Amino acid sequence: MAHVLVIGGGVGGQAAALLAARAGHAVELFERDARAPGTALDRDFFGWRRPAVPQATQPHALLGAARNVLRDELPDVYAEMLRLGARERHELDWFDVRPPARPGDEDLVMLQARRIVLESALATALRAEPGVVARYGESVTGLTSVQDTSGIRVTGVTTGAGAYEGDLVVDACGRRGGAERRLAAAGCRPALVERHRTGLAYFCRWYRLPGGREEGPRRPWTVTGGGFAGCAVFPADNGLFAVTLFVHTEDTTRSALRHPAVFEAAARAFPPGAAWLAAGVEPVSDVLATGSLDNRWSPYVDEQGPVVAGLVPVGDAITHTNPTLGQGTSLALWAALRVARTAHADPGSVRFAAEYHAWAVRTLKPWFDFQVVADTAIGERFATRAVRTGTAREVAALFDCALEDPEVMRARARVRHLAEPPERAYADPQVRARVARWLAARPGYEPNAAGPDRGEWEKLTAG
Repeated sequence: MAHVLVIGGGVGGQAAALLAARAGHAVELFERDARAPGTALDRDFFGWRRPAVPQATQPHALLGAARNVLRDELPDVYAEMLRLGARERHELDWFDVRPPARPGDEDLVMLQARRIVLESALATALRAEPGVVARYGESVTGLTSVQDTSGIRVTGVTTGAGAYEGDLVVDACGRRGGAERRLAAAGCRPALVERHRTGLAYFCRWYRLPGGREEGPRRPWTVTGGGFAGCAVFPADNGLFAVTLFVHTEDTTRSALRHPAVFEAAARAFPPGAAWLAAGVEPVSDVLATGSLDNRWSPYVDEQGPVVAGLVPVGDAITHTNPTLGQGTSLALWAALRVARTAHADPGSVRFAAEYHAWAVRTLKPWFDFQVVADTAIGERFATRAVRTGTAREVAALFDCALEDPEVMRARARVRHLAEPPERAYADPQVRARVARWLAARPGYEPNAAGPDRGEWEKLTAG
């Protein structure tokens, strides 16, 4: 078995370390933060300043793909999340009566929880795992490497405390983890980076349901948007939920949404925000903003192949996706599981690096590309405030039809939970026929009509 060194103690790093150890590998985890997530969830979530993890307090969605990895490979972590307050929600429970079950419906379950719940559950498992040495407060400063006829091979890492040798180094440092700098210092060729700006800015605020309630309104919670802004509700754990508003980064009303009163007035103008905020809720955070988002694909390859051996990226280090579709955790867990299952097979070789890249292109890249297409459509609509026509109108109709038609909802959910690619799920003749009939019955259908018009929005944000 291999000696695996993991750089970064976020979700991807913790999962890679735990899965690798349970596959029989010796693991060392390096995290620059001096502390690990604990079980005081609210203290850690609202009070722990984590500048290296700007997304830590933003809402997360654990899709069916992520839930399946946890349930099947890390059942103790899954059980601990439920104990800490995470809640399951089946997509077909949108309907008053769930339609008759079909094979695969078990994959359409979302796990509702804040990111800290998953991090805490992983940290608890890591502390009990004998095959893992976790080095908190020990930041990796560089890589050790050798060069031969096959190229550069990473052999370990360096920290302020010294050098550590290993058979495989896993980069789980995220998109801002310094991978380009480390690779250049090791003498590697520059790796390819594909970057797409989304043009979107997000504003969220956390609330608690009253009276110890765990369940909010059963619906609506879905994303709702007009031609310039959108709103979504993210139910989480322990009676908490987040309301998120998103606008184009060039929208002149953007800065006003940082003010709590303006944020709430704008959120109440959309059906999801209105329904959830009407439940006598208590705000428990300021308005939290995030922007400068991009979709970034950064494998350690160039036109000639792998630029380095003995080092592979997981999580945001290889594929950082904008949170509109909630794919990030699922893709990170897939990559962590791949590493754990294959690290025994000559992990320091160029062949291993090439095979990992080929797997990532087959498994991760199609979902990255799907995210890019979706975000481009949203960004262009928000920037131009144009009414959708043609194919884009049909796509919007599919989403709206799904809220009324269980068969279309099932297809939409299979894509949402990464169980089936959109080009296959949405091409099903039955799905296409149902959407066509739904659209034909609504000749005046306008996509994304829910929510305020521009005049109302500007009055709300003038506050």
